[in-house]
Amino acid sequence: MPISLPAQGLRGRVFRRAVSTPRLILTIALVAACGSIAIQQAAAQGCILARSPEVGGLPTGQGGVLEPGHYQLSIGERHQFSYQHYVGDVYQEYREQQHTEVENRINLVTANLTYQITPRVSVEIDAPWLFASRKSANSPIKYQATGVGDTIIGVNSWLRNPQHAARNNISGGLGILIPTGNDDVQNNVNTNTTGTGSPVEVTAPVDYSIQPGNGGWGLVMQWMGYQRINSNMVFYFDGDYIATQGGTNGVQRGATLSSTQPLNNYVAISDQYLLEAGVEFPVPHAKGLGATFGPRDEGVPAHNLFPVSNDGFRRPGYAVTLGPGAEYTHGHEILTAGVYKAVRRDRTVSYPDSVYGAHGDAAFAQYVWLASLTHRF
Repeated sequence: MPISLPAQGLRGRVFRRAVSTPRLILTIALVAACGSIAIQQAAAQGCILARSPEVGGLPTGQGGVLEPGHYQLSIGERHQFSYQHYVGDVYQEYREQQHTEVENRINLVTANLTYQITPRVSVEIDAPWLFASRKSANSPIKYQATGVGDTIIGVNSWLRNPQHAARNNISGGLGILIPTGNDDVQNNVNTNTTGTGSPVEVTAPVDYSIQPGNGGWGLVMQWMGYQRINSNMVFYFDGDYIATQGGTNGVQRGATLSSTQPLNNYVAISDQYLLEAGVEFPVPHAKGLGATFGPRDEGVPAHNLFPVSNDGFRRPGYAVTLGPGAEYTHGHEILTAGVYKAVRRDRTVSYPDSVYGAHGDAAFAQYVWLASLTHRF
């Protein structure tokens, strides 16, 4: 929800120009075209822990409210390196000591196009692109996946007209997650790691944690709000929850099916969420620059919101991070950046785990790096 508030003291602007019918028709056609392009570029699916769409700018920044009839294009980057294993909230230090930890490198680039219909209502489309790799520290075999992720099309609305809500406001939105990402990327790898003898080539799907797609449709619910504390400080919060269709995506995890744990044979289509809050304040003597600080909570629940099916393999859990951020506005451009350090990580019990009396582990990142560049036109 990349809408900014016209806050007094933050040089925000309020626009009142009406929306012309031809421009509105053009916008609807553009959003539909973007959606069809994304679908044509990939087969279907995508999502892991902490793969929720990022908010492209806070509602309290100095950019002001997007003018009705205008567009906003944001390009965001998320980077994380996951290698520290947890079972529950217990760090598995022995994995590092034995050099058996799994290393995931994720770079998620997201393009968000927003059109402001009225001062309160906007429509948007989010199209991600994933660059990811996965390997064990004690093995030369490296798996890689690149491609379009799952696309989101949504509508957002402020509860109050932001032209008359300088001190506080709340917005909500609904959207659809379209399975445009590939959930069955496969790699050809040489499993002969001895260094001698002939190569042993094997074709297998990469782990679901680096697949671009999730394999199912979803309902996207998102929200945002702010409350001015004083003339220089604003409290904000935002988040989203993606409720999926549930079940499995039909991608088999291993070369053979397990007879002892059949619920883990195929990859689950799992929900995901992101919660964020903090404070924002202007940096003294730095025109257009604001600073933020606050926590983030993101993860994958063990049970989906809709009670269809929780079968299939997933690594549920959550990560709470805390850190500073910055937002710089100049003309039609808004630049944001943030670095968040993990303060709590927990790999919770999945539904198959509870059935089989097990508790799997998961690798978490120690830091999450975020950045975005926004242009308004």
